[in-house]
Amino acid sequence: MGQISTSIAPPEPRVSAPVGVQRMNIVIVGHVDHGKSTVIGRLLADTHSLPEGKLEQVRAQCELNSRPFEYAFLLDALKDEQAQGITIDAARVFFKTESRPYLILDAPGHIEFLKNMITGAARAEAALLVIDAAEGVQENSRRHGYMMSLLGIRQLAVLVNKMDLVSWDQAVFDGIVREYGAFLDQVGIRPSAFIPVSGRGGDNIADRSQHLAWYRGPTVLEALDAFRSEPAPTDRPFRMPVQDVYKFTKQGDDRRIVAGTIESGTVRVGDHVIFYPSGKKSRVKSIEAFNRPAATRADAGHAVGFTLQEQIYITRGEVATLEPEPRPQVTTRLRVSLFWLGKQPMVKRKEYMLKLGTARVTARVEEILRVMDASTLGTTEQRSAIQRHDVAEAVLKLDRAIACDLAEDIASTSRFVIVDDFEIRGGGIVRETLPDRQTSVRDQVLLRNYKWEPSTVQPERRAEKYNQKAALILITGDSETDRKAVAKALEGKLFEDGKVVYFVGIGSVLYGIDADIERKPENRLEHMRRLAEVANLMLDAGMILIVTAAELTQDDLEVIKTAVQPDWIETIWAGDDITTDLAVDLQLPTGAVPEAVDQVKSHLQDKGIIFRPW
Repeated sequence: MGQISTSIAPPEPRVSAPVGVQRMNIVIVGHVDHGKSTVIGRLLADTHSLPEGKLEQVRAQCELNSRPFEYAFLLDALKDEQAQGITIDAARVFFKTESRPYLILDAPGHIEFLKNMITGAARAEAALLVIDAAEGVQENSRRHGYMMSLLGIRQLAVLVNKMDLVSWDQAVFDGIVREYGAFLDQVGIRPSAFIPVSGRGGDNIADRSQHLAWYRGPTVLEALDAFRSEPAPTDRPFRMPVQDVYKFTKQGDDRRIVAGTIESGTVRVGDHVIFYPSGKKSRVKSIEAFNRPAATRADAGHAVGFTLQEQIYITRGEVATLEPEPRPQVTTRLRVSLFWLGKQPMVKRKEYMLKLGTARVTARVEEILRVMDASTLGTTEQRSAIQRHDVAEAVLKLDRAIACDLAEDIASTSRFVIVDDFEIRGGGIVRETLPDRQTSVRDQVLLRNYKWEPSTVQPERRAEKYNQKAALILITGDSETDRKAVAKALEGKLFEDGKVVYFVGIGSVLYGIDADIERKPENRLEHMRRLAEVANLMLDAGMILIVTAAELTQDDLEVIKTAVQPDWIETIWAGDDITTDLAVDLQLPTGAVPEAVDQVKSHLQDKGIIFRPW
């Protein structure tokens, strides 16, 4: 019998695990009221693993409130959860058997909280899926099975619960095995076991049941111990999404620590690291840890920080990799498999937030290739929207490039969620990266950054010296608007204020470094690339660069963002009507130049590029 200690909420209890055995994360899923929480509660109670007096305390609370006792109440700790009788958020249960320690995530089955189930499942190596013997296979049973497949969870045991309500009938159990087993086979999952149980009575949870003498398979506890624990993916290419870059200034400490959690692989002191999507490179100088001895290596699964030998400017959202290993994919167009949970359908042209690793980018649906009903596996092509609970294959267009991997290569750096109106509305995995207009430019920029010789003067020191942040101010508008007047007046105003600023008209580029290429539509991308390269040099010097050009488009901006740090760019439209698809940061209505300059200056102060006087 397993010895188990539990915690319904953090912090994790300290349990002595078998030496050298890794903890396994299990998610338990199922349709609402099929008895997931009861199964876990009964498991804990029957193995005498609850904290002393916990069971009696819950029984007393139920009696005090004139409510029948339910083992699910051991997990449904929140008052409003007990009031509704459903699990709203994932409860974490820590325990160990003689084989290894476990973390079980009790994920919701109610349709309103399906996204919480996805959050729980994404952290799990294996799953228990509960089906009510009396109600049989439900739509959510199929959806949850498909979600497990989409998230790459292949280890699954199916618990056919409430067998007492069908008089322990083997024929009912066999029917569910046939029906649901056939469905799982379609989505590529072969469950390790179908187990007939009664959570209420404890039958086949931790101990075998005399009511189910016809069943010869494992109990739930035995099925858990039969799952294979996946080792940390240290043998895969190194991937560490950058969470943040910390700088210390006190007592002469000038370290810049790149921090994040290693998703796969191993990093060592002296390794050459490359960050994507920027392509900037450096070498690991030291591996840092809080309150721990200095280490010379760090492996997958650990949150770490490291310093760099050659200082480079990188930001949250980049992915650290090792030079000799396969590089991640970098693009603005992704073919994905995604599930949608929002009440409103996912539609084209609407902006969503895509979160992958630590990257946050604006995304739009470019094309819906096909939509599948996750409960029936039926498909429909050429749909204009993705409805709630649909699973779709689609092409997403991002507003800037990100680094990721394909699901078949490294699952953890292929998973993403979609946020709309500050709520998670969907998620999925990257199936393929597609070429975009900036592919050729990006390849050149990656080579440039790889060969780049960084200055010994850091951007922060320039910003402190100049009392400003580097910025590219793109002032555009229709051909009739006097953009140059605003730009030159802005340059003069900022110069008088003591800023390091420079104005460049597009003509200076077209008839200077672009003199060797004709002004044809097919050469526009190269014109934008060269403009961006000029800007990148001046921005690296810490300057504020003001550039004017007529009717810049979103495509033009995306080319420029490929070569220039996107958060260094401000787009300004001069004129009453925006005549292109450019997403602007500021629009200047037609009017007097001094007022326009004051408006731009105030915008730059709001963005922290220049500072407001005290």
